[in-house]
Amino acid sequence: MILVASSCTDVLDQMPTTEDTSKDVYAEAANYKKVLAKIYASYVLAGQGQGGDNGDLTSINGQDFSRGYFNLQEAATDEVANTWLSGNNLSDLTYISWDAKDSWVSDSYYWLFFNIALCNEFLRHCTDEEIARFSEAEQTEIRTFRSEARFMRSFSYWMVLDLYRQGPKVDENTPVTGYIPEAYDGIGMFDFIESELKELVAEGVSSALPATNEYGRASKPVAWALLARLYLNSAVYRGNVDTKYYTECITACKQVISNSAFYLEPEYAKLFNADNHKRTHEILFAMVCDATTSVTWGGGTYIICGSCGNSSTQDPAKYGLSNGWGMFRARGEMTAKFGDIATTKDSRAMFYTDGQAQFFTGAIDNQAEGYFFEKFSNLTDEGVAASNSAATGCSTDYPLLRLADIYLMAAEAQLRGGTGLSRTEALELVNKVRLRAYNQDESGKISDSDFTLDFILDERARELYLESVRRTDLIRFNKFVSADYIWQWKGGVLDGRAVNKKYNIYPIPDTDLTANPNLHNPLY
Repeated sequence: MILVASSCTDVLDQMPTTEDTSKDVYAEAANYKKVLAKIYASYVLAGQGQGGDNGDLTSINGQDFSRGYFNLQEAATDEVANTWLSGNNLSDLTYISWDAKDSWVSDSYYWLFFNIALCNEFLRHCTDEEIARFSEAEQTEIRTFRSEARFMRSFSYWMVLDLYRQGPKVDENTPVTGYIPEAYDGIGMFDFIESELKELVAEGVSSALPATNEYGRASKPVAWALLARLYLNSAVYRGNVDTKYYTECITACKQVISNSAFYLEPEYAKLFNADNHKRTHEILFAMVCDATTSVTWGGGTYIICGSCGNSSTQDPAKYGLSNGWGMFRARGEMTAKFGDIATTKDSRAMFYTDGQAQFFTGAIDNQAEGYFFEKFSNLTDEGVAASNSAATGCSTDYPLLRLADIYLMAAEAQLRGGTGLSRTEALELVNKVRLRAYNQDESGKISDSDFTLDFILDERARELYLESVRRTDLIRFNKFVSADYIWQWKGGVLDGRAVNKKYNIYPIPDTDLTANPNLHNPLY
């Protein structure tokens, strides 16, 4: 098997090297970190060359995983309208009408299992027997890398669970060739992810993650955060409500909340600029990229360039860009959650409204309708453009897990019947998030009578828009396909409509169904 020993993240501080065989790559202990870098980078880079050249997967449309994941989680929801439907092949996602041949659905599936395959191959070479030839210090370091690879495999499997609800059962002990793997269902995959993460956060266990790590790499708090997300969505993944998982969610959240290393960043906008790698007190885990060592057209580049047009009024330079792509618009249902954008005190209402209608009056590709997003930028803390050009992309990392989400998950789990957190304590967590949003103005706080599940869903939209959680949230609240919540162009009509419940799950690609008879798309 050919492995690519390349670095792809600035945090691991390695430079790309050439392709080589596994035997040569794992001959030296120093190369293990380079392979680990590849595992992390496979979320945001499409290949070995700048901007995805020399792609890792040749059977897809050439886009990196982060771009596809964002589209699957945002384009079909009440948050993001993509006005370049034909160019990005996003009509079916936008109208919630995809099938098993959709390129974004299949691309994301294959990227996830590519990452899982990288993790499994790495783990085959990380056994105690394999690394016994190295020094004690090198063995200790590689064991840490081993726990990180297990976390990344768990993270990828969690996304498979969330998106597809089934998938092949493969690990480091699975034969590489001549084998058709069994399939995980939702419960089986949930149990596997839970067991892996619980071991990775255990105390006094050599296989656990470190308590702290370099920015962009996994640690115990990161694994606790993913456990919280797994538990909060347990009813969706397992098919029934069991309040013990909401209690487990609260327990996981409290592991992070009680850690003195983490606190809310005082300035919301700084979580999404080109210096956001400095926000380690709130951003627990991110897709790390910059315009020097990890050039990508996905990650922060996709969102920032996609949210900015090219015009005399909306100057790309004001966002640290050399040019904008201009295809993303905020749907009116989402921006309306902030009230009057012109007068709100909520600092999270970051939209460009000049000359733009808030709601659509006709086709979704009318670029004069829908506000532009201004949440992400390629500006440093000093307001200076980070390295960016048409050839190098942006230097803003894309947060995957952060503390404000932990606060809101804990509060929601309490409302859903979890124990270990009082209602008063849960409300206080929500108000900490809102006070930050309102720059500590007391008018941002809500009262106990406001503290409902419906409020939490809207607050998550205000706090976490563009962060690839909205589809997951809407499904958990039974709002994604049902008539209980309608937004413009949901179901392919201007006024919106309910859609078939099968769209709560993305289908397994046709090619994998053919290759593995253990997989099925019963609703498609």
